[in-house]
This record gives sequence, structure tokens and C-alpha cells, in this order.
Amino acid sequence: MVEDEPDVLLLLENRVRGAGHDVQSASDGERGLELALSESPDLIILDWMMPKLDGIEVLERLRADEVGGRIKVLMLTARSQQNDVDRAFAAGANDYIVKPFSSRELVERIAILLEAAA
Repeated sequence: MVEDEPDVLLLLENRVRGAGHDVQSASDGERGLELALSESPDLIILDWMMPKLDGIEVLERLRADEVGGRIKVLMLTARSQQNDVDRAFAAGANDYIVKPFSSRELVERIAILLEAAA
């Protein structure tokens, strides 16, 4: 997961681990992209507004990469305007959740994305 807010990152890590998933995290887009390309996770939870590279830049670079192009991406962001949602899906997002979010919904959406990837 790639999230620059420490409190949100901790909440995400705990909730996703609690659902039985392995978690690796980065607090900026640049490190998140490096981690994604080197580790090739099944799923990335990606914030939009972050330092170094924003989530859309990370997503576009992932989709341009042979390995990164296969990784499922769930955008988790405070950006709630329809044009933001449309932009994320156009860049290659597989799902989009607006903050604040329900932890239960997040875990359910993760399960759906991982099931589709299997």
C-alpha cells in the first residue's frame, strides 16, 4: 500500500493484515512504485495525493510496465469528484474508494479484486 498519512497507513496495515493478507507499505509515490515493480504484489492500495509522485503518476507508470501492468490497483483517496474517479479509471485503476472509508468495505473490495486476479 502507498499512503503518505502515517495514521491512515497504520490503520490500513492493521486492517489488511487482520484480514489475513501480507502487507508492504511506502509513504510516497516514488518508493511505492519502486516497491511495486520489485515485489510485484497481487494488489496495491494507492493514495492519490502524495509527495514525489502522485497516485495517478504511479498508476500510469505501473500500467506502462510489463510486470506492473498486471498488478490490481485500488485507489483510496479523498478526491471524490466524478472527474477524479473517471481519471483514475482511465489511468488503469481497478477500483476506487473515497476517504473516509469503511474498513469492512475495503476488505470486501480487496477480496473481490484478489479473487478476480486468481
